[in-house]
Parts: sequence; C-alpha cells; structure tokens
Amino acid sequence: MASVTYEHVYKRFGDVNAVADLSIEVADKEFLVFVGPSGCGKSTSLRMLAGLEEISEGNIYIGDRLVNDVPPKDRDIAMVFQSYALYPHMTVYDNMAFGLKLRKVPKQEIDRRVKEAAGILGIEHLLDRKPKQLSGGQRQRVAVGRAIVREPNVFLMDEPLSNLDAKLRVQARTEISKLHLRLGTTFIYVTHDQTEAMTMGTRIAVLKDGILQQLDTPQNLYDRPGNVFVAGFIGSPAMNFFEATLIQENGITYVDCKDFRVAVPEDRASTYKPYLGKEVVFGMRPEHIHDPDFPPPGITPALVPGKIEVTELMGNEVLTYFATDNHTFIGRFDPRTKVVIGTSKSATFDMSRMHLFDKQTEKAIR
Repeated sequence: MASVTYEHVYKRFGDVNAVADLSIEVADKEFLVFVGPSGCGKSTSLRMLAGLEEISEGNIYIGDRLVNDVPPKDRDIAMVFQSYALYPHMTVYDNMAFGLKLRKVPKQEIDRRVKEAAGILGIEHLLDRKPKQLSGGQRQRVAVGRAIVREPNVFLMDEPLSNLDAKLRVQARTEISKLHLRLGTTFIYVTHDQTEAMTMGTRIAVLKDGILQQLDTPQNLYDRPGNVFVAGFIGSPAMNFFEATLIQENGITYVDCKDFRVAVPEDRASTYKPYLGKEVVFGMRPEHIHDPDFPPPGITPALVPGKIEVTELMGNEVLTYFATDNHTFIGRFDPRTKVVIGTSKSATFDMSRMHLFDKQTEKAIR
C-alpha cells in the first residue's frame, strides 16, 4: 500500500494553467475525492498521477518514490475510466485477465485473482459473457474488477459512475465505498457530483480553475466552507447568498440585506466586529431555513418575510422558493407545511448556522 504526494504540481497548456501549484498529501489507505465543475483540473490531476499527462512543474510521489518520469505501467496503479473501455470480443473473464497475461503472471495466479475479484463484486455468473450482453452497472463492475486483479498500491477512478442511471449510481457508490474498506488500499476518485464526493470521501479536494480551494473532511467542508465557491458548490440545493452590510444598532449586530435584516447571534458578534459598516456576503443553507409553523428545536430563529414563487414536494420535505424585493432564496420546509404559491409568508432563518464572507476576497469570516 502507498501514500500519494503532490508537491507544487503545475500543468500548463500553452499560457493556460490547467493545474496550478497543487500540493496534497494523501495518506496510505485514504479515500481522497477531487471534486469541482468541468474544466477545474480534477481529471488532469489524476492523469498526471497515472502518467498519462506530463507534469509541467513540481513532483509527484507514490510512497517515497518520485514517479515524474516513471512509465504508467511501472507506477503500480490501476485506473477505472468514465468509459469502461472493455474489449468487446473478449469475455468478462478475459477482460479482467488481459492485463495480467501481458505481465506474464502465471495462469493459476490469474485464475485465482479473477475469481476472487469476481466474488468481491458479485459477478461470478457473468465471467463467460461478452460486454454487449451486460447492463451498464455490470460493465462498471467488470471495469472495477479489471483494476482489482492487478492488486495495485493506488486505485484511480475518473468519474466511473457517470454513465449509470440515478438509482444505480447510488448503489454503485455504496459498493465502491465497501470495496475501499475491504481492500484497504489508497483510492483517489474524480467526480463533478458533490453528493458522490460527500458520501464517499475520507477527505475532499475542491478545485476551481486549476486551483485547490479547500482540502478537508466532508463534514468540515459543509459546516465550515473556506470561501463562497466552496459554500455554493457543496450542498444541494446550493447555499443561498445575499449581498448585505453589517450594521449595529442599540448594541445589537445585524446583517442588513436592504429588504430585510436579521440579528447576528451574540456569540458571533465579536468575530464580525471588524466588518461593521462594510459590505459582506451572507450565506444560509436551505436546510437551515424553516417553516415558522414547524420550527425544529434548538435553533436561533429570525423571521424573513417573502412571497412564495414555487414549491417542490419531495415527500420528506417541501422545497420552497421565496422572493423578496431584491433577493430570491430556497428553504427546505417540513412536509406538513401549508404554503401556497403566490401568497406572502415568512421563513425562519436559523442564525446559529449563518455564514458570512468578505465581499472582496470571498473568503469566510471566522
């Protein structure tokens, strides 16, 4: 097993930095997820580790070994791609065994590894089939099985679930998480889906425009986003943002959003004191905006009036879209709510879960 280290890594295409000054230490047996929008550099970061892209500057280590100039076949990694790239004329067994045959692994050892991997993935009954006879989920398992049989130090996965339907993706990500625990190997996983990242990763690296925005555990990314981009990217629906000014009246600190204002909890007022009179970005997640008729216990409530534009009944909740004179926002209401589209109603903001960001730098104010 092995750790992975990116040390001030750059990847340039002409004058464009696809990846800029990436420095990450991935611990042995960790499950690290690269996440971000298209073009942020996550797949390029993975491909540099695999040896499929040259590094423009910096170093990459697998364990203690510098691999900048090591050919992909000698890096002791296995990769699963977005397109499963199975050989259509080969059976599942032969697809899984092909890489081992090229490395001249003894036939008996190949048989053991293929059948063991098939057992782990529950595809023993598919070994004699061709890829065209398989469903999308089965092909995905075969592609993962082909990686498992190599018994690599590091597994690399580049959006391996993007070709699956929604229900199968949920099942497959659970299987991959179980597989990581069972194999005890380092996994590095690329996705644009923040739900996949949150549910699978030990830690998550959030990228934007080739620059690492924040590297942290899923819970810390959710609770303590480092900037506006991370706050808006992590969470679904996304965090609500309001342009605001921090003011103080009669010893009470308020976030003034022009058409409404809300009081800052006393325990946070001193932290925000340097920003009094300044423009800020106020953030509130939809799950911390409640129906005043069904408030959860233990919150710090602040009422915000608005008009209901749209509702989406989800069964366990009602996504409620509000409009004020200058803002729109989403709340996740209790399913017992009686909201009616087109009517005026207040929403309850839980101010104990508020976020505040510097408007110029977009960094979180701690």
